[in-house]
Amino acid sequence: QVQVVESGGGLVQPGGSLRLSCAAAGNIVSINDMGWYRRVPGKQRELVAVISSAGRTNYGDSVKGRFTVSRDNTKNTVYLQMNSLKPEDTAVYYCHAGLSTMSSLVPTNYWGQGTQVTVSP
Repeated sequence: QVQVVESGGGLVQPGGSLRLSCAAAGNIVSINDMGWYRRVPGKQRELVAVISSAGRTNYGDSVKGRFTVSRDNTKNTVYLQMNSLKPEDTAVYYCHAGLSTMSSLVPTNYWGQGTQVTVSP
């Protein structure tokens, strides 16, 4: 059994900052990519940022230069530091982890339940 749990969402004013955290727990053997996606009602899910186990990062065009993804492999945790937030960043943010477990060594995608980020005056 694997759990992926996000925290850190909330309401922030434009120009402000928030930090999201996501921890994966369970019978984990190894974690490949971890990262963040977001979804606005009526729109497709959008890549925010991903980071490989070796620390290589990839960002969505709309967040480059404002958001930073990082991870702590000792804690199976990924972070998203969001600066200079804009109203268009408002969305539900979902954590993703591609990992293998004691039950299945084939890497499988796991998702968190989502955390709301609202950017508004």
